[in-house]
Amino acid sequence: MTDWVAWHQPYADPESSLSRRRRVVQQHVRDWLGARPAGDGARVVSACAGDGRDVLEVLRDTDARDLDVLLVESDARLAAEAVSFAAGHALGGVAVRVEDAGTTTAYRDAVPADLVLFCGVFGNVDADDVLRCVAALPVLCAPGATVLWTRGRDEDGGLAAADATRAAFAGAGFAELAFTAPDDAHFGVGAHRLTVEPLSWRPGQRLFTFVR
Repeated sequence: MTDWVAWHQPYADPESSLSRRRRVVQQHVRDWLGARPAGDGARVVSACAGDGRDVLEVLRDTDARDLDVLLVESDARLAAEAVSFAAGHALGGVAVRVEDAGTTTAYRDAVPADLVLFCGVFGNVDADDVLRCVAALPVLCAPGATVLWTRGRDEDGGLAAADATRAAFAGAGFAELAFTAPDDAHFGVGAHRLTVEPLSWRPGQRLFTFVR
């Protein structure tokens, strides 16, 4: 079993690949916030959210207080950090669930969402699960929703896995907004917008299973 608290330790180094990835994701969150109508009561969900900083630090630094945010994280220690951060910065509308983010049940009462984060997921599941998950993501999405996702480089430094993920999003009815994969870092970050009708949510649908 992976110690996910230890896995998060590189975030302490602002120049680490994980920290750089987080900044790219956070910029996408800021861009999404800046483009939406103020006061529209949008919903945000984040799978395998860790300590939630991808979203929470952005909310701390903005005046966006009208969002309903759900962070789903199976590690109780990381979830507790997210709860503490949200409370310490008076971030209302933030809920944290210590549950398996790999099933649709975890997102009950929080979808359809306008912004969906699947960061730190696809590098920890097998290739077939990535395809299944991407195909099912419209069940979590509101019309026109934005999905942010990450995928590390291949062992040889290439981007074949990330490119396959991008193709899967295209096949599932998403339009690519951006893809960032610096040559000197291990990560890739994608942003896609749903362009087809969302799928109906139902409980108990398996999205992915971690293999790490």
